[in-house]
Amino acid sequence: MQVQQNDVITPQQAGTLYGLFVERARRSADKVAYRHFERDAWRDLTWSEMLAEVARWQAALAGLGLQRGDRVAIMLRNCPYWVMFDQAAMSLGLVVVPLYTVDRPDNIAYIVNNADIKVLLFENDEQWQALRTVRSRLGGVKCFVSIATVSATVNDGGELRLKSMTEFLPETARLFASQPCEANSLASIIYTSGTTGQPKGVMLSHANMLSNAHACLDFFPVNEDDIFLSFLPLSHTFERTVGYYLSVMAGAKVAFARSIAQLSGDMHIIRPTILVSVPRIYERIYGAIRTRLDESSPLKRKLFDFAVDIGWARFLHQQGRGAWQASFLLWPLMQKLVAQKVLDHLGGRLRVALSGGAALPPEVSRVFVGLGLPVIQGYGLTETSPVISANHLENNFPDSVGQPIRDMQVMLGEQNVLLVKGPNVMLGYWDNPQATQAIIDADGWLDTGDIVRISETGHIYITGRTKDIIVMSNGEKVPPADMEIALLHDPLFEQVMIFGEAHPYLVALAVVNAEAWQQFAKETGVRADMPEALADSRVEGKVLERIARSLRGFPGYAHVRRVLLLREPWAMENDLLTPTLKLKRNKVAKQFANEIKNLYKRH
Repeated sequence: MQVQQNDVITPQQAGTLYGLFVERARRSADKVAYRHFERDAWRDLTWSEMLAEVARWQAALAGLGLQRGDRVAIMLRNCPYWVMFDQAAMSLGLVVVPLYTVDRPDNIAYIVNNADIKVLLFENDEQWQALRTVRSRLGGVKCFVSIATVSATVNDGGELRLKSMTEFLPETARLFASQPCEANSLASIIYTSGTTGQPKGVMLSHANMLSNAHACLDFFPVNEDDIFLSFLPLSHTFERTVGYYLSVMAGAKVAFARSIAQLSGDMHIIRPTILVSVPRIYERIYGAIRTRLDESSPLKRKLFDFAVDIGWARFLHQQGRGAWQASFLLWPLMQKLVAQKVLDHLGGRLRVALSGGAALPPEVSRVFVGLGLPVIQGYGLTETSPVISANHLENNFPDSVGQPIRDMQVMLGEQNVLLVKGPNVMLGYWDNPQATQAIIDADGWLDTGDIVRISETGHIYITGRTKDIIVMSNGEKVPPADMEIALLHDPLFEQVMIFGEAHPYLVALAVVNAEAWQQFAKETGVRADMPEALADSRVEGKVLERIARSLRGFPGYAHVRRVLLLREPWAMENDLLTPTLKLKRNKVAKQFANEIKNLYKRH
């Protein structure tokens, strides 16, 4: 179904991200902008109602005497308040720093201090209790604002900086003119995991994100009749640019999901037309489909596979890469008996599903495409706002990450590393010129660290990485080296490798010191016959507790869920170490592929 983009606001018309929002409210004042679940019911907010709320936040922030360029932080789940605070802050020339709601207090304290945060908006008492553990390190914050009423206001010795939203906001306020702001000025600092264990602050301008959102509309059409279901954290750049700013640009509605646990129910209620997600969600849906098929009759399994085969062949034919087949005549029947029943579980109205943040397994995309749901895979980095490339609906190679977006220049560097240059490339890393110079050269080319090949059609295929960065299926990027060093401080482990590429959680492969194991077994009372002892889940639990203690000073991504213990050391002789004693990660992963697979079986 072709959908016309009939009311898109261009970056030039918007000027800034706040200008984009004001222009959308002017054009679509009485149309629904957001839907959210509050007080046991789904509620709608129009664009004009949203702008009136932005005015209240604007007035409250202005009353704090903040200076242009000061940083303010948001630590909320996706909800209208996230948007209100974001827009109000930018209207005053403030710089927004998003925080993950489930991050460790130590990591939050580091970001708050590194960015010199002046205001921190959070959600509830549980988050405040976590913040209180590092409150002595948050002396630069002028005001903590809670969406909910926080009991700590009377129980922690009188924290005068803490206010509830009802205390902080005036009952009404008139929107006043925003401060003049250049499109290339700093809009947001987004912290991403670094190889030293501390995150780096990616500086993105208004122009960076506006140009990126606008370029994405070349790949799939969006208009005011569309509805997005927002569940990826808005602190994730993919959701923020494509799920938030792009929807404002095109005038589409956004519904905020209640939670990941309630996502299936929300899909049925909201019935979205566009889905923005990381591969992990598609993998979960695919896994649920396969589980149901495993429990069904052989006939149903064959019927499902037949429908997918026909649908995939139709897709290739429609893309101009396959011949017409007589089996296509059976598609209306297969669609009714199989495909539509599956897609009804996703609300029944999806036109396109977007996947980014990590690699989408080909077998997963093949099933969805075969069932008639176009899956558009893209690729990017936080440092590029984030989209570098994507597949077009009409030119879709699902096993690739697509073609470069408009105005994005690409070039192959040494070892076929992808270098990129364009209006969406970051301003640099906050207060870290050395790191900036290491990734962006004097001519403005950013080194992605990804090894690629580019096909004759211009589609990009990721074939490897120059840096040991694990990209999990939820889009989280994890630098494993420092985690491994920390674990090697424990005498129990001789060698360690963290694994999690394209998987939902991290696991550890560890070669154990035999003498240390005997001592460990004696102290904990677990069985001494290592590693066969892992058949006993209690043994694994004790080892994981030890791993967690070693990693307690790391950011929130450093959570190991399973562990494989090994006796035989990795060495040059078994081709698992280089002559300089560097670990051959791919070789280790390949040699223990079956064992690693078993570590993920319970999920």
